Amino acid sequence: MPDLLIELFSEEIPARMQARAREDLKKLVTDGLVEAGLTYQSAGAFSTPRRLALAVEGLTAHSPTTREERKGPRTDAPAAALEGFLRSTGLTREQLEARDDKKGQVWFASITKPGRPAAEIVAEVLETAIRTFPWPKSMRWGAGSLRWVRPLHSILCLLSDETGANAVPLEIEGIRAGATTRGHRFMAPDAFTVSGFEDYAAKLRRARVMLDPAEREAAIRQEAANLAFARGWEIVPDEGLLSEVAGLVEWPVALMGAIEDRFLTLPPEVLQTSMKEHQKFFSARNPKTGRIEGFVTVANIETPDHGETILKGNQRVLAARLSDAAFFWENDLREARAGMADWAEGLAHVTFQSKLGSQADRIARIAALAREIAPLVGADAGRAEEAARIAKLDLRSAMVGEFPELQGTMGRYYALEAGKDAAVADAARDHYSPLGPSDAVPTAPVSVAVALADKLDTLTGFWAIDEKPTGSKDPFALRRAALGVIRLVLGNGVRASLARTIGKAYPGADAADLLAFFHDRLKVFLKEQGIRHDIIDAVLAMPGNDDLVLLVNRATALNDVLKTGDGTNLLQGLKRAGNILTQAEEKDGVEYSFGADPKFAETDAERALFAALDQAEPAIREAVRLEDFPAATQGIASLRAPIDAFFETVQINTDNQITRRNRLNLLSRIREAGRLIADFGRIEG
Repeated sequence: MPDLLIELFSEEIPARMQARAREDLKKLVTDGLVEAGLTYQSAGAFSTPRRLALAVEGLTAHSPTTREERKGPRTDAPAAALEGFLRSTGLTREQLEARDDKKGQVWFASITKPGRPAAEIVAEVLETAIRTFPWPKSMRWGAGSLRWVRPLHSILCLLSDETGANAVPLEIEGIRAGATTRGHRFMAPDAFTVSGFEDYAAKLRRARVMLDPAEREAAIRQEAANLAFARGWEIVPDEGLLSEVAGLVEWPVALMGAIEDRFLTLPPEVLQTSMKEHQKFFSARNPKTGRIEGFVTVANIETPDHGETILKGNQRVLAARLSDAAFFWENDLREARAGMADWAEGLAHVTFQSKLGSQADRIARIAALAREIAPLVGADAGRAEEAARIAKLDLRSAMVGEFPELQGTMGRYYALEAGKDAAVADAARDHYSPLGPSDAVPTAPVSVAVALADKLDTLTGFWAIDEKPTGSKDPFALRRAALGVIRLVLGNGVRASLARTIGKAYPGADAADLLAFFHDRLKVFLKEQGIRHDIIDAVLAMPGNDDLVLLVNRATALNDVLKTGDGTNLLQGLKRAGNILTQAEEKDGVEYSFGADPKFAETDAERALFAALDQAEPAIREAVRLEDFPAATQGIASLRAPIDAFFETVQINTDNQITRRNRLNLLSRIREAGRLIADFGRIEG
């Protein structure tokens, strides 16, 4: 069974596109091979800035011969129908077979498709993959029609087995596939021939190319850590930057430099952001001082002076960048110490959304809402309002203008410089959080109040102007805002009516519709924690479903009990009771909801169920009142055995109407006991 090696060698591929491109190449080629009848044992995709590579092991040498039988028109059908069938099969009339069918004789065609060699199939599949490759952006060059992310220079396509290696015959836009590639652009630019994947990877390494991006990441991480350790520093972790830098180099060479003393007074976030965004440097922190004091840059070449010239050039550029940052910082500090009045006034001229007013209008709304929310989260109302009024002022600062990702972070620094309380300053930093599923949830009361007010103003505002998410489109990140509210409420145990809080935010929002949107987001959030949608639906049907903490406590307890054998059987009993009642009430035109009397019980199972309900119902009600839902669900679970016994031994629809009504009313007690916790009829199973 041969192995397949493919390499598409081009000008530099943007780092952000490489991971997706690896997966796309693997899927396009392997899916095409399988569709054509070939099988394989394993496949692995690799990338460097100048190449995409795919190695497929254990490929079958030929596709199998296939035979297909196809039914055609009747033998007495019009000639046009027969001609169309012959065209679709590629056969002649003499090659058809007439067979008896239900409605007479019918033409049948037996179509044989001979197997094809792997090389022929690979050539077709690879050409299709190259011509239809889904680059986010692509270009044409020269006079050809081929589009690629950057000009494509060569194609390596090799089938190898124990007898040797052969290039697959393929030519695209004048580029003929072969068995050669090139190494590092500067350190090993000459072409060389390979005979298979192992030979390919080994020769690339000798030619100063690390093929595997994971290996490059590991090498950068280790070298940077070693350089930092030698100076008593530590590298600030940044996996996103690590992945990006690994996509910029084929042979990573880490170099360490120090930041000039005159820049060490800049906030560490400024240093880190400036070095990352402008120059792709890793930050090195001195654990003794807590300051960012150094950096690691990754070169793509080994030099005779061990990178000294590269490092000096990088440090000159860094000094210029940090000089700009220092200038912004000093100007911003003067405004902060003056009270930030100019920034506040400037936001009156910055539009938040054409129908929702300016940023200043929005700040006023958030401040008023934060004051309302403050008592619910244990925050001082005055501090919450003050924090909301200054939280977004850094949007007018020069530093945030240069680095928008520092909004909030810089707000805290400026608030402290303006003499604000630490809790107020922290709220300026934290009120955007949580931004995503991995972002930490603020816990300081003032921060929580402002963060909730910020997100609820956004949601109610866009709901009021009917700019809700539709399908996959969510241009204003409203789903993320709703999830942020959910995480803030649950993470801090905020007990409040979400519907009433919505009513205090932007006027005109449909509170019921927005609450339903929150419930949908909550389902997604809880599903990731193993709680099914139908369980959420069952507790949403209960009173107080706009208290998210109450709702989640109910759902969690119910989910836990339904995982047990008793819970599963209990669910069946409750649903059976509900179904029988529904049918009887529809038939009789009455509601069986009261009047069950143990004196009309005729069997021990009935009497046992009465006794069990008499004992369980008060305990369940008290547990629900105390919001002890684990105890409440255990109370309902205790009814499993008497309910099972009742259904096994008692006939509900007996001829004695008094007994029948009594038993139906007893079923009503079972249904109502379940409804103390959830609407079990909404739960599947």
